[in-house]
Amino acid sequence: MRKVAIIGVGHTKFGVLEEKSLLDLLSDASLEALDESNTTQSEFDSVYVGAMCPGEFNNVSGISSALVDKISLLPAASDRIENGPASGGSAIKAGFQAVASGMSELVLVVGGEKMTHIKTPGYITSKVATITHPEAERIHGVSLPSFGGMLTRSYLEKYDAKLEWISDIAIKNHKNGALNPNAHFQRSIEDFMESAIKKGKGNWKNVSEFLNDDNVNPIIADPLRLFHICPISDGAAAIVLCNADIAKNYCDSPIIISGIGQATDTHIIYERAEITELKALKIASSQAYKMAKKKPKDIDVCELHDAFEILEAVQCEDMGFFKKGEGAKAAHEGLTQIDGQIPINPSGGLKARGHPLGATGVAQVVELFWQLRGEAGKRQVDDPKTGITCNFGGFGNNILSILVERM
Repeated sequence: MRKVAIIGVGHTKFGVLEEKSLLDLLSDASLEALDESNTTQSEFDSVYVGAMCPGEFNNVSGISSALVDKISLLPAASDRIENGPASGGSAIKAGFQAVASGMSELVLVVGGEKMTHIKTPGYITSKVATITHPEAERIHGVSLPSFGGMLTRSYLEKYDAKLEWISDIAIKNHKNGALNPNAHFQRSIEDFMESAIKKGKGNWKNVSEFLNDDNVNPIIADPLRLFHICPISDGAAAIVLCNADIAKNYCDSPIIISGIGQATDTHIIYERAEITELKALKIASSQAYKMAKKKPKDIDVCELHDAFEILEAVQCEDMGFFKKGEGAKAAHEGLTQIDGQIPINPSGGLKARGHPLGATGVAQVVELFWQLRGEAGKRQVDDPKTGITCNFGGFGNNILSILVERM
């Protein structure tokens, strides 16, 4: 199997992008990645597009074919890859396999979603909930936020943890997002509080009081409140992959994808042995570590899938960074800050960077690319050499973990 390198990346701003279509967003990210990789359109063999719901959200099918034509990559092969909120990670895996096998020399992987134009109340949440089990779960009206609330309550009770520690994860990620020019929310929670005070909505003494106010931070899925949950976002991110043997023909500092893992767990949540354990993530991350010949202690920075802030706590445990039940406490103690023991989500994570479903898995790798090359600006981690991701499909029933390192 050949080694696979990332030689260029692209990333649109995430947020409410009214003037851009899904195809526009995918094109913008792709062209940025092509430009940075110093490639020409005629060199590309394959294109993989990660997108969960282009038909449901944008009334578009054949999005990968449309993209290849729009950005002049004809006659490159093109495929859309769908794995729910982990569509981006699965698209990277497909691109990795194409290069590693020798089937392709140069591959574009791009993920994106356009969602914020939909104004029908509950439409996005309902469509995302179609990834739940139809007879055992969806028929009862469950949603992904309801699962997030259930996981949070179970975690708090099992490990005698505090909801304030989960809030500390949100505070950290908003702080990081404020340093990220591509983030949906480029504001700290303190900034949100000060703005609300100026508008006469309250006069809180501290952030804790602000986050416990039902008027500005209402409960969405008990005990999760608004600031514990990621936003609905538009955006796209892209990477260019090639055979590592020729990577330096294109750029001076390629980054290697040295490990990829993917695993599944039961579709029905109640059939799992332990709700606070992500079995699929344990397996996927173990596969990535084994392929890369690394261990958790070798990782310098990671991007985790915090669609609900409890997920960051559980994921960092099941990937081996902290013992079970200690992930939220670690965030509370500052161990996951940019300058902490293991920096988690320096991009701001899904909570602040945003979560355009199909874009997320690719955006995580883009952030690690910048971090490992020392190009992350004000949110730069100190001299990282390795990084890993968790891209979360369904509610933990199809998870990918991607490990990258300096070449």
